[in-house]
Amino acid sequence: MAPVVLALKETGWADVRVMATAQHRHMMDQVLEVFGIRPDVDLDIMRPNQTLPELTSRLITALDSVLAAEAPDVVLVQGDTTTVLTVALASFYRKVPVGHVEAGLRTGDMHNPFPEEMNRVLAGNLCRWHFAPTRASRDNLLREGFSEGDVHVTGNTVIDALHQVASRELDLGIPIPAGKRMVLMTAHRRENFGAPFEQVCRAVRDLLRARDDIQVLYPVHPNPNVRDVATRMLADCPGAILCDPLEYLPFVAAMKRAHFVLTDSGGVQEEAPALGKPVLVLRNETERPEAVAEGVVRLVGTDYDAILRESHRLLDDADAYRAMARGVSPYGDGRAAGRIVEILRRDLGA
Repeated sequence: MAPVVLALKETGWADVRVMATAQHRHMMDQVLEVFGIRPDVDLDIMRPNQTLPELTSRLITALDSVLAAEAPDVVLVQGDTTTVLTVALASFYRKVPVGHVEAGLRTGDMHNPFPEEMNRVLAGNLCRWHFAPTRASRDNLLREGFSEGDVHVTGNTVIDALHQVASRELDLGIPIPAGKRMVLMTAHRRENFGAPFEQVCRAVRDLLRARDDIQVLYPVHPNPNVRDVATRMLADCPGAILCDPLEYLPFVAAMKRAHFVLTDSGGVQEEAPALGKPVLVLRNETERPEAVAEGVVRLVGTDYDAILRESHRLLDDADAYRAMARGVSPYGDGRAAGRIVEILRRDLGA
């Protein structure tokens, strides 16, 4: 959302107020600092290992108080978090129109990813503006019955943000041995907790045992369902570097340094291909099929054999690697925020 905030602040007609729920405190603070954004309202909602019902109920109550005090003309949300769903619902109760940035992403399976698919589907039904990153996302919304005049293909603001920082000299801050190709791994999805995630870790462990020419860098999510398993299965494995979650700039540096990426993250499926890095997705379905169709992302799920097979292919087959490392992004040209601001200005008569 940072590019949208900054673009709105540059206008003469928008009085911008930034609210942070801090659902992901450790990730949010450093990103806001990178873009020079200071929240006007900070709910500080994060609690250790909080459940979804706890988070949802606390958010609804806190958000209603904020909306009553701020009395906004428009509320903007981005993505598919529990924050997005609850902000859209609380705004609906207050009859405040909502604009959804990154609208229309769908897998068609309410349990995959969980709870994100449900969040974005329900939130979409409460929104006035749908800012879709791609034509495929737009088509999803039109099939669900949304008015064509309310759905706008803008590109994704995540590419705006990436373009703003990727050109800088970035320091990863973690030494990677000379001559080793680095594989960047991120894994934290709730639907993979338990046996599926253990299988992912087993595949990565055996990949490292089979090769002495790679280094796996894994910034480990703090959720105990992830951290405890990753530590048990990978911490003592030669060639594996487990670290705390990286701040935004070092993470962009890690993507730039990587040979390829193993991930179950949504945003990384957009960012890494834009930097020319092949992505193997640790999910069976994706709401970002454009990159799969483009050939720069491949679904491997949590299948042990598929993870090993496709990883070895990217390490050993130069032609296969080049085919996926083309620097193609179907998710935008870095000007999505400007398009969103112009649509709001027009529709609000500003």
